Amino acid sequence: MDRLIVNFTPTGMIPRKQQTPYVPVSPQEIIEDVRQACQLGISMVHLHARDQQSGQPAWERSIYQEIISGIREFAPELVVCVSTSGRDFNELEKRADVLSLEGCHKPDMASLTLSSLNFNAQPSINAPETIQCLAAIMMEQGIMAELEVFDSGMINYARYLIRKQLLKPPYYFNLILGNIACAQADLLHIGILIRDLPEDSLCSLGGVGYAQRTVNSLAIAMGFGVRVGLEDNIWFDNQRTKLATNLDLLARIHDIARVHERELMAPSELRERLGLLPGHGQYGREV
Repeated sequence: MDRLIVNFTPTGMIPRKQQTPYVPVSPQEIIEDVRQACQLGISMVHLHARDQQSGQPAWERSIYQEIISGIREFAPELVVCVSTSGRDFNELEKRADVLSLEGCHKPDMASLTLSSLNFNAQPSINAPETIQCLAAIMMEQGIMAELEVFDSGMINYARYLIRKQLLKPPYYFNLILGNIACAQADLLHIGILIRDLPEDSLCSLGGVGYAQRTVNSLAIAMGFGVRVGLEDNIWFDNQRTKLATNLDLLARIHDIARVHERELMAPSELRERLGLLPGHGQYGREV
C-alpha cells in the first residue's frame, strides 16, 4: 500500500472569523498553521489567499507570494498548490494572476476545477474556455494542475483535456465528496470516481462538512490520499459542539493512519511521484 498523501487545506474561501476564530486568514496566520502542520506531518498544502482587512477571498499574486515565501523558509521541499477558483471571481486575468509567480515564489501546482457546479449558497462558474486557458497557462509555466473533481463528469473532462494535450502524466486528482449538488460520501459514488481515473493518477479524497472524517477514513483504509483542513469542515464532531483547529483535524488523520499502518508520504517522495522539481529553489515541473 502506498504511503499516505496528506493534502492540507487550511483556509479555503468560505470560513470566516465570525464562524470560527481558528481559520487562518492573514498570511502570517496561514504560514504559522502550515508550520505547525509540517511539524506534525503533511505532504502538500493547498492555499487560498484572503484580504487581510476584510477576510474576503483574494486573487492577487502579491498575497500568495508572501505566503509561499514564508512557508519555504522552513519547508523548502513541501509541495505548494495555489487556488485558481472561480467561486468569488471569474475573470481569467484574476484567476491566472498567481500563475505568473516565478523563482522561489513559484507554486508547484494550481487547482483546476473541471466543470461548473453549485455549492450551498453560490455557484462556481468554470466555462470550458476558462478551464482550457488555465490548463494551457499552467502547462506553459511548468505548474502542475491539481485536478478538482466533484462529480464523475469532471473526470471525463480531464480525459478530454488529456486528449487535447493540456495535461500530461502523471496526474493528481482531489475527489471531493458530500457537496449538496455533487457526488456524495457513498461507497458507490467513490468507487465510480476511482474506476474512471486515468492511468498514472494519484488521488486524495476529501469530504465536505459532516463527510470529512468519513471520507478521510475510507481513503486511508482503501490506500488513497486525504485532503483535510478547515477549508472543508470547521467542526471536530458531528454534533457540532466543538470547533476544530487545523491541528486537531490533522492529528486525527495521523491517529487513523496509525491504526491502518499507513506511513506519511514525505514531500520529497510526492515530488518524485508527480514529476516535480526537487524543491530548495527549484519548483514546479520542467517547462
